[in-house]
Amino acid sequence: MTLLDPGLPASSAASEGERPRDRGNRFRGGRGRTGWAGGVGLIAVIASLPVLAVVIDAFAATGGDVQWPPRLGHMVITTMVLLVSVGAATVVIGGGLAWLVTAYSFPGRGAFSWLLVLPLAMPAYIAGFVYLYLLDYPGPIQTQWREWFGQDAWFPDVHSTGMAAVVLSLCLYPYVYLLARSALLEQAPATYDAARSLGCSPTRALLRVVLPLARPSLMAGAALVMMETLTDFGTVAYFNVETVTVGVYRVWKGTFDRQSATALASLVLAFALIVILAERLARGRARYLQKGGADRGFTPVPLRGAKAWAATGVCSLVLLLAFALPVWQLVWWAGNAKDGGFSSLLDERYLEYLWNSLRIGFIAAAGCVAAAVVMAHAAKLTQGRGVEMASQVATVGYAIPGVVVAIGVLIATAWVDDGAEAIGISGGIGAVATGSVIGVVYAYLVRFMAPAYQSVDASFAKMPSSLTGAALSLGSMPRQVLTRVHLPLARAGVAVAVVLVLIDALKELPIVLLLRPFGFTTLSIQAYQEASEARWESAATPALTIVVVATIPVLILFRKILPAKALT
Repeated sequence: MTLLDPGLPASSAASEGERPRDRGNRFRGGRGRTGWAGGVGLIAVIASLPVLAVVIDAFAATGGDVQWPPRLGHMVITTMVLLVSVGAATVVIGGGLAWLVTAYSFPGRGAFSWLLVLPLAMPAYIAGFVYLYLLDYPGPIQTQWREWFGQDAWFPDVHSTGMAAVVLSLCLYPYVYLLARSALLEQAPATYDAARSLGCSPTRALLRVVLPLARPSLMAGAALVMMETLTDFGTVAYFNVETVTVGVYRVWKGTFDRQSATALASLVLAFALIVILAERLARGRARYLQKGGADRGFTPVPLRGAKAWAATGVCSLVLLLAFALPVWQLVWWAGNAKDGGFSSLLDERYLEYLWNSLRIGFIAAAGCVAAAVVMAHAAKLTQGRGVEMASQVATVGYAIPGVVVAIGVLIATAWVDDGAEAIGISGGIGAVATGSVIGVVYAYLVRFMAPAYQSVDASFAKMPSSLTGAALSLGSMPRQVLTRVHLPLARAGVAVAVVLVLIDALKELPIVLLLRPFGFTTLSIQAYQEASEARWESAATPALTIVVVATIPVLILFRKILPAKALT
């Protein structure tokens, strides 16, 4: 859900502009500040350890007896096809919708400008099982189709890579939409107007002028989408699509062969690195600078007649398929469930699963935000390159698929056990971690550190360095500067960070599937398991809870990302 470029630092543009000027100032070093810098280094080690564990263990496994899945080549090809398909589709859908609501005026444009971001609150695995029910052979659409055209009428294969790509594209296009919309609002319209005055058609001006300027944002959005596609497990599993990520889960849960699972996880990691590298190469060395883009932006061209209603229809259709239809189906299932409909909200099992989800979500949010505050505060105190580099290392987990992080946690805790036994300490630290929620929380900390740091660091970056210097010159210790100066001014960023991590944790599926202890179930696990056994009505309530809870912060985040003029 968070708009991060996996290959870029998580800090905001404001911090990038401020910190280079402050390096070497009088705040470097000093009493108590070395400890804060050391704390950032420790956080970086802890957060990067699972990723490093996968890499090291994968190299060690190459010399061992690795049992590769019999259809590994098919998995690799399917993964590549899925990544390219979803990436291209989301660029077309998200970029096209962003241009439509930015450059043109039509009925409902103001509402669609923010409604089109709602699918960001719809996890793909939830939309996946809704569409599986609607489109599968016994579902209502195919049933009606056969009544119209006969029992032997042809219908597209639902259990296919194409159908999985469609569902993923509908749920993930808001990543591209938000980044493209922001880029278009920041563009100076003079270049587009000049192209039009020189005789270019609107389409030619769009292709020759607007798209090149928006290319970095489009490529960053596509990279985010491909990373989310790579980490997806539930959606592809519903549609019987064999990806490398699915292979990791099946190998681990089916055979508990750590070497083989690690080798497959390293392939997933390689795909992630390829996506990041491809985004960098697509961006190239080109730099697009302009002046005056924030003054007025594009002037929307009014559409008339059929064109206006066609624009409204396109936006309505995307919103219907990506959000409204799945939500309506979930509400219908929840209201007509045989176990009492919405009264199941008071069911003991549902409340237990909700508590489990919220419990690990709040623990992960507290840990991520605490670490983010330490990193942002240390960066403000020291203004050193070492602290900044360590902070970026600590946030690398966001660019790593969840299944890789989960396998890394398993390997890292095994290392801890081996090291403890080597020095004569027994007690099974790794068993404690993977036999309780500790392992899940640790994986969440690694995976969701970046969203928390991005939000907190953006608030810290707005504080003038002279404020920190004044507090230190008056004799305040670094801890006092944090509690009396920095934290009160960064309250909004801290609050947003808590919400972002909590929602991401609530929706997370692969990590919990791999690391959850016996008998521990969350809302995402319940929804996935019930849907896997075609118990649609039982899956509706937990799935609807996730969507409703995620919708509110999505809208709040959207209003914080885009200026007020974007919503009119």
